[in-house]
Amino acid sequence: MTTTTDRQERGGRALSPLRIPAFRRFLLAHLVSATGSAMAPVALAFAVIGHGGGAQSLGIVLAANTVPTLVFLLLGGVLADRMSRSRILFLGNLGAGLAQGAVGFLVATGAATTLAISVCACFSGVSAAFVTPAAQGIASRLVPKEQLQQANALVRVPGNAVKIMGPVVGGFVVAFAGPAWALGWDAGTFGVAALLLLGLRLVGSVPTGRGAVGDLRAGWAGFRSRSWLWSYTVAGTAVVAAWLAGYQLLGPLVAADSYAGAGSWGLVQGAFAAGLLMGTFLCLAWKPRRLMLVCVTASGGIMLPLAALGLELPLGWVLVAAVVAGAGLDVAIVSWSTIMQQQLRDAELGRLGAFNAVGERIAVPIAYLLVALASKHWTSQHILLVCAGTILAATLANACVRDVYRINRA
Repeated sequence: MTTTTDRQERGGRALSPLRIPAFRRFLLAHLVSATGSAMAPVALAFAVIGHGGGAQSLGIVLAANTVPTLVFLLLGGVLADRMSRSRILFLGNLGAGLAQGAVGFLVATGAATTLAISVCACFSGVSAAFVTPAAQGIASRLVPKEQLQQANALVRVPGNAVKIMGPVVGGFVVAFAGPAWALGWDAGTFGVAALLLLGLRLVGSVPTGRGAVGDLRAGWAGFRSRSWLWSYTVAGTAVVAAWLAGYQLLGPLVAADSYAGAGSWGLVQGAFAAGLLMGTFLCLAWKPRRLMLVCVTASGGIMLPLAALGLELPLGWVLVAAVVAGAGLDVAIVSWSTIMQQQLRDAELGRLGAFNAVGERIAVPIAYLLVALASKHWTSQHILLVCAGTILAATLANACVRDVYRINRA
């Protein structure tokens, strides 16, 4: 006889995440926020330039945004496991919207300075530190376990889609209306997303009675006890640092010296964004069993454009490498989110996700410094090849971890 539970389970397997109202609300919040976030980097850069700032001023602003995120991520992970995640997302998006709105107001009134923009960027970075861990476990609260990969891929669609045209649109808005309008739009999208996320009404976890410090220690113990988690994080420390130092820092310089400058670099970025979107759609159709192995190997693909630029291959080959790297990176991101949600308890997902995020980002400033020092003795092409080799070595080392082959689709 078919029981009610059996029917519910079959219904859960057949149900698409898009048929779940709460998930549609979550997805809409991502779409709204993505339209503003895609334009924000262009607007922020020209806001700094507009008041007479240069590369140093922009570097200070970016650091003011990045450092607070690293400092507060672990606290954000603890709170994500103790409080309502929908309320955290509401407050975090609201805070980011207010910070971005303040920058827009300063720019519009001509009162913008590097210090003032940096203060706003700092508040935005703090908001991100609380939003990132809280968002990690939302999909697992909204959809059945067997639909998690599809849900994680669908969440990636809005951001990846607007990355292709968003910077172009942002450039036109900044050129014809000024950066204040683009920043104001970004602030508004944060506000709308905040209201949508508050409507999810996700309750917090049951209190543990340990206190925040005790919860953090328990999270660290859980992190250390899972070799698949800490090994991927350690490998990510090298991979993310080498990727950002090579792609973001050296990529534009090599494009200017060896290719056609900004036009060529724009094509590379567009190809990478197109690859990200391709990877998202691939994840909607492909459900590999060895999910962890796919995650590790796919993430290593980002070495390809660094190697192509370092070898000064023709632009066509660089674009192909960028597309493949983007597709692989998005497959890795979707796979990793699915692994975390399937393998970890909801009550510890925020803290363990925060440890992973800190581990992957902590070496980025060091990588920037090392590249700056190495550039006095080596060419940018040689450093790019070292960055590509670092990613390859870290990927191969991670693939040797036994647990990588044990963590399969749940």
